[in-house]
Amino acid sequence: MKGIHSSADTLISFLEHIGDIGFTKKSFYVEQLKEDILTFRNLDFGNDSVKNVSGKPINEIAARIEYRLTKAYLRYAIGQSFGYVNPIYVLNRIDPIYADTTKTKITGYRRLYDIDILRPTDEFINRALHIIKTDSLGSFLRDCQPDSPLYLQLKKRLAEPGISAYLKQLIICNMEYSRWRERNPLDTNGKYVFVNLPAFHLYACNGEKNIVDMRIGCGAQKTKTPLLTSKIERMDVNPVWNIPVSIIKNEVAHHAGDRDYFERNNYDIINRETGESVEPDEISVSALRSGKYRVVQKGGEGNSLGRIIFRFANNFSVFLHDTSSKGVFSRTFRGVSHGCVRIQKPFEFAVFLMDEEDEWKQDKLRISMGLEPKTERGKAYIVDDEKDRNLVRSVSVKNVPLKIGYYTLYPDSTGILKEYFDIYGYDKIILSNIKQFQK
Repeated sequence: MKGIHSSADTLISFLEHIGDIGFTKKSFYVEQLKEDILTFRNLDFGNDSVKNVSGKPINEIAARIEYRLTKAYLRYAIGQSFGYVNPIYVLNRIDPIYADTTKTKITGYRRLYDIDILRPTDEFINRALHIIKTDSLGSFLRDCQPDSPLYLQLKKRLAEPGISAYLKQLIICNMEYSRWRERNPLDTNGKYVFVNLPAFHLYACNGEKNIVDMRIGCGAQKTKTPLLTSKIERMDVNPVWNIPVSIIKNEVAHHAGDRDYFERNNYDIINRETGESVEPDEISVSALRSGKYRVVQKGGEGNSLGRIIFRFANNFSVFLHDTSSKGVFSRTFRGVSHGCVRIQKPFEFAVFLMDEEDEWKQDKLRISMGLEPKTERGKAYIVDDEKDRNLVRSVSVKNVPLKIGYYTLYPDSTGILKEYFDIYGYDKIILSNIKQFQK
């Protein structure tokens, strides 16, 4: 019998500080391991070479040590490296999709977490097990520790004396969010955009400098905005709105035959097969709900997308966009959309995304968005080209990184951690999955 390797002591030295991340030593067998290892090393088995003083076989203690060491080690190494909860699994099993309106048969779940994150592979596990036999376990476990500024700030806050039990759980939950390692993390060296849904806020930054920040409206409880990463590729001024089929069926179809409704909202009904327009009073409710017809809202003033939309590749047909309902930004709770993100300062955001600080280009954008120009050239242009106001214009953007994330404890503009409401209930789900480490 070779005895117990010094790697066991290294692991336990790390686990002695498990309370620093809000977990208990008991959930990682720390005291039990220390007791069994001491018994084993002292050969404290009494006069019987097969049993210890309590009558337990030596092999049983050895097996228990090996099992608990391995479980605690892999639980800790994987948890600190990739997170103790897999968001791809738990957050994508929240909103069921039913076969029909009776809601008796679930056909799947809405994908709410669509960020490509790293997860433990066989290669990682094999490497972790191999390192046990070497003297480099300490270095390996140090490399497993999360090192993002937010994680470290949360960990420091957790160590402060006198924090409430509620705040402690909030910190622990957001530390878990911060452990999830993105395969392609947000590049913060140049321009980037971060949307924090619980904060109902968008931050447009250039390096460490916050250039524009603003309020947002996001998906309602039934139509949550998905968490994702992408790159903003272009902005379209005066976009038309191709109304999603679900909205047509649930909100538009029952107005079939009401010409005033369609004219008031600038809606056109188009036959998908022929591409021809159909008069509102010539179509039925069932026909609109059949999926054979598109409903399109013309661009310009009053369009639900506002005067400008910011497009990026994603699997949900969600975008950042202006809105004709500006009053939403005065509300405290702004979960109001079908999934897209409505932004408070569309012009300022468009200028942030533009490559050049060209007043004339900015004035052309102002004119297209129905805003007053500032330059003399712009003022002359608006007189000569009034009819151009509602033309759709597309402006390319040089792939500005975007992340739509979820943190209920996040630094404000001064760097102070601020609490936000758990709008979609994700905190509750994450905490229920890590409570096993707090017992």
